[in-house]
Amino acid sequence: MRLFVFGLGYSATTFAKAIVDKAESIGGTVRTPEKAARLRAAGIDALVFDGTEPGPGVTEAVGQATHLVISIAPGEAGDPVLAHYADAIAAAPKLEWIGYLSTVGIYGGHDGEWVDEDTPPRPRPGRSANRLAAEQAWTDLADAKGCPLGVFRIAGIYGPGRNAFVNLAAGKARRVVKPGQVFNRIHVADIAGTLVAAASAQAPGIYNLADDEPAPPQDVVAFAADLMGVAPPPEVPFAEADLTPMARSFYGDNKRVANRRIKEDLGVRLAYPTYRDGLTALWRDGTWRRPD
Repeated sequence: MRLFVFGLGYSATTFAKAIVDKAESIGGTVRTPEKAARLRAAGIDALVFDGTEPGPGVTEAVGQATHLVISIAPGEAGDPVLAHYADAIAAAPKLEWIGYLSTVGIYGGHDGEWVDEDTPPRPRPGRSANRLAAEQAWTDLADAKGCPLGVFRIAGIYGPGRNAFVNLAAGKARRVVKPGQVFNRIHVADIAGTLVAAASAQAPGIYNLADDEPAPPQDVVAFAADLMGVAPPPEVPFAEADLTPMARSFYGDNKRVANRRIKEDLGVRLAYPTYRDGLTALWRDGTWRRPD
């Protein structure tokens, strides 16, 4: 396997490190030369691509890749990877599998009901609608090339450096209460494990990456505070909460996301099936702090 990742951010870098033993080579893109240098020191052949113009060496790296993963969000103008590299990807002679990282936001709101991969998307205008358009664009490219495509719709991501403990320690944690509101989450290690399974099997199809227990956000903060031995912040009714427009928009998508397909089709066993499992491990192991 020669893996190339567009967008070596939090989740994709965790995946790249998890699959290192299965890969002959691992490369990918970052936005700055400084981050590229750090990743190269860790054994990942990072190249610079900021989304506005082609980056040096990227086309050549795509031409050598057998597995391609895309972890760069689209904008209003569309998917920047397709804008600059669609032809290179379509012509890549060794490419055997493409993975596209998307979001459960494409399902929209469902009044707390369950959704699965067969639920018709109904994204809100903006970020979620852009994601769905990008999913379709990657599907069209993969179909035209005859290459299997895995689409991974990811719930709220947490893990080392990104969790309720960090927010509590910084005094930024909030317990906003909207009756009936739940969210799914997914530990970054379980994202990595699922992607390793899918890339190894060259699995096509759509997969929800979510934990087993959608839960109210205020419960997660309270559980983390209890583990830390600190008082949780007071509950604030949603109608009274001072939220940014982006934060408020998340509360408009109330649903429970089923994850059966990753278990049945990919054989995934979540290491952290609930937020309690994930937060307990982060606190017990001391890995909750922001990684260096």
